[in-house]
Amino acid sequence: MSFDLTGRRALVTGAGHGIGAGIAEALAAAGADVVVHYGRSAEQAAEVVERIGALGRKATAIGADVTVTAEVDRLVDEAVGFLGGLEILVTNAGHLIGRSPVAEMTDEHFSKVVEVNLGSTFRTVRAAIPHLRAAGTAGRVVTMASLAAHNGGGNGAAVYAASKAGVVGLTKGLAKELGPAGITVNALAPGFIGGTAFHDTFTPPEAQKAMIGGIGVGRGGTVEDVAGAVVWLCSDAGAFINGTTVDIDGGVGYR
Repeated sequence: MSFDLTGRRALVTGAGHGIGAGIAEALAAAGADVVVHYGRSAEQAAEVVERIGALGRKATAIGADVTVTAEVDRLVDEAVGFLGGLEILVTNAGHLIGRSPVAEMTDEHFSKVVEVNLGSTFRTVRAAIPHLRAAGTAGRVVTMASLAAHNGGGNGAAVYAASKAGVVGLTKGLAKELGPAGITVNALAPGFIGGTAFHDTFTPPEAQKAMIGGIGVGRGGTVEDVAGAVVWLCSDAGAFINGTTVDIDGGVGYR
């Protein structure tokens, strides 16, 4: 069974840094050519492209606001134009935006969180579907949920958790819709992944320590833990996995 992605063409959203960058580089290391999408991190995205180039793979960076339909359509069109087609889509773009109790939350905050997580996933997959259908049984979609989709998230993250739960539901529906064309659609639900801007920004050090204390394997997750799962799902080795949410959390609750 092969994990080789040579000849596959991939678009990874939110790939300028952190988990997205790790995913883009892991796909390239497995043989894929990659378009690195970014929102605001243009310089970091350029560095990711440079590292992919050093692996001998084709890559470019494209900026777009994934909450705007026209921007997403342009992103996918430019990605397909650069790559010459599209077999792999990883919708990693997302954001907590900020912590807010529901009782104090504005409509604007609610809408922003839903759009950047669930809305962006919907728009990107919708734009990519014709190209993934053309790829036939090589077509792969990996969406990004979260442990929060299962447990409601931390304090002030209820709407983030709801948006990620929406990603899980959308993933299952897409798996039914696209499965007959040979396209698999799966979600990843990472738990605590250390060294990322998400936790550096929104999770204080003492809270991070407490989270690690509840992980069954006794350590926090890494970007590589997530990226490895993406390579598996996008390869021939993962061809019979469809409509599934893979928890990458080290066994939270089993310790």
